Amino acid sequence: MTDQSFARQQLGGAVHQKPALSATGALERVFSGLFTGLVYAQIWEDPVVDMEALELSPSDRLVCIASGGCNMMSYLSTGLAGITAVDLSPAHVALNRLKLAAAQSLPDHAAFYDFFGHAGRKGNAALYDTHVAPALDLESRAFWEARQGRMRRRIEMFENGFYRYGVLGRFIAAAHLVAGLGKVDFAPLLAARSLEEQRDFFEAEVAPLFETRGVRFLARRKASLFGLGIPPAQFDKLAADGGGDIVPVLRERTRKLMCDFPISENYFAWAAFNRGYRADGTGPVPPYLVAENWQAVRSGAARVEVLNRNLTDMLAGKPARSQDAYVLLDAQDWMTDAQLNALWREITRTARPGARVVFRTGGAPDILPGRVAPGTLGRWVSIPEEGRRLWQRDRSAIYGGVHKYTFQG
Repeated sequence: MTDQSFARQQLGGAVHQKPALSATGALERVFSGLFTGLVYAQIWEDPVVDMEALELSPSDRLVCIASGGCNMMSYLSTGLAGITAVDLSPAHVALNRLKLAAAQSLPDHAAFYDFFGHAGRKGNAALYDTHVAPALDLESRAFWEARQGRMRRRIEMFENGFYRYGVLGRFIAAAHLVAGLGKVDFAPLLAARSLEEQRDFFEAEVAPLFETRGVRFLARRKASLFGLGIPPAQFDKLAADGGGDIVPVLRERTRKLMCDFPISENYFAWAAFNRGYRADGTGPVPPYLVAENWQAVRSGAARVEVLNRNLTDMLAGKPARSQDAYVLLDAQDWMTDAQLNALWREITRTARPGARVVFRTGGAPDILPGRVAPGTLGRWVSIPEEGRRLWQRDRSAIYGGVHKYTFQG
């Protein structure tokens, strides 16, 4: 079985909930097809919130979904004992392995920042050839050295603005096109010196877009949000927060991204409205790119394993009581009750007493009560007020809820 067919099989098991010939089932299969390639050049969950919630220590072992790798790399700044990261997308696995190899093989932080902070500088492909490629596994090398569109090799994306690629990158480009048609220029937002200026910009320039017929029509099409990594099942959970209408939900989350955090501190806003981090290197970036974290990231990279596996299946191969922390992103929004119960049985089996789980949901409510068997979920404790505080601090602003569970043993 090829990597692509294996990925499609695993993604189908995760995403396909309706018959193929139904309208929703057809959309689910389009969505899973997109996920066999690069979706997220940058992950869209705030790692600072994750680390605050998980209270990581040097003895901890963590399991996470890899996605674009920014969070997995950022967790290394805590000096924890080890990470197992999984993803169903072979492209995400190759990206995570590239980051780990680069952290171990590039000569210094400046070169590392050129590669992943600027991610568009001429010479990055040469850095790859000289330093990174010899340290990379053969499967990942084959991925980055294969042809990509007009580029001779995929690695050249890091000379052409890497964060503009992938499904999310194309979605952001389309959003900029729509904003441009509405004569919205994001430069004043990126130059704002106060939250008040940011709020004024949103109310004057962006909020009116959500009242236009074209934006409302597009937003209500489930396929329109595939670029945000939102499958049909999760679309419905999002819309539920707006009384069945997705438009007010998207408006409010855009407002939070633009208005609730200083633009000088929110790299998610730069990724959305600048399509990359600040060009002069002085703007906000994920923790793994901060110079003060360089040595911890560099030394910790050897303690990470990245697998193209289903999370539940991977956990089934872990010893009992061996893990301290779990980051599930929003993957549970995609799951059936049977899949949720299988996952939480393995989490409970592998968790040490005091282990922590953090996850996001598209809608505000916690999706576990009433779906995961009481005999399993009853061994965990969640404090809703703590989840709400974490959600308020999450700068990505894309999710309706952040939830934390602690294992009681």
